[in-house]
Amino acid sequence: MAENGQIHWCETLYDAKTAELILYGRALGLGHGEAEDVLQEVFVALAQMEFPPAKPEHYCVRSFRNRALNYRRTLWRRLAREWESLRWFEKSTDETPAERAAMNCLATLPPDQREVIVLKIWHGCTFEEIGGLLEISPNTAAGRYRYGLQKIKSKLEGVVYERTEGDGNTITFLASAPAVGGA
Repeated sequence: MAENGQIHWCETLYDAKTAELILYGRALGLGHGEAEDVLQEVFVALAQMEFPPAKPEHYCVRSFRNRALNYRRTLWRRLAREWESLRWFEKSTDETPAERAAMNCLATLPPDQREVIVLKIWHGCTFEEIGGLLEISPNTAAGRYRYGLQKIKSKLEGVVYERTEGDGNTITFLASAPAVGGA
């Protein structure tokens, strides 16, 4: 049985990472329920650890990724995921058409680009951390991020999208103006 301090760090980590990990699971190709199942497996394993890992958040994301990749390998799960791919994000009552368009664009990206974008924007990972997590170079992670954002931007020409970060700052994505005179 874990001690109170052990439970406390695990609960704090769970509260901080749950929504991000569910979204990350969706980016990795899991359905919402599957991502929740993997999340539960990760936190059961974390709660059973005698001591917290040196970098709990990094360990948690890495553990989630490994379990998610193992989880999605079976044929039946793959078929269920394909049916659920139409509902990649859960709809929100205050969701704007621009947000829906951005989410649809994200869902159409190649999995390697989508994964890096989710880790960078929603998890706040650096390219070095993403590279370590995915076992690629930081430059490769940055390239996947840049190319993914370019694809999203090209599909959202003329769309303005804003979202408020957890720290209260607003991020705005604007489409660029078309080139003048073919320049």
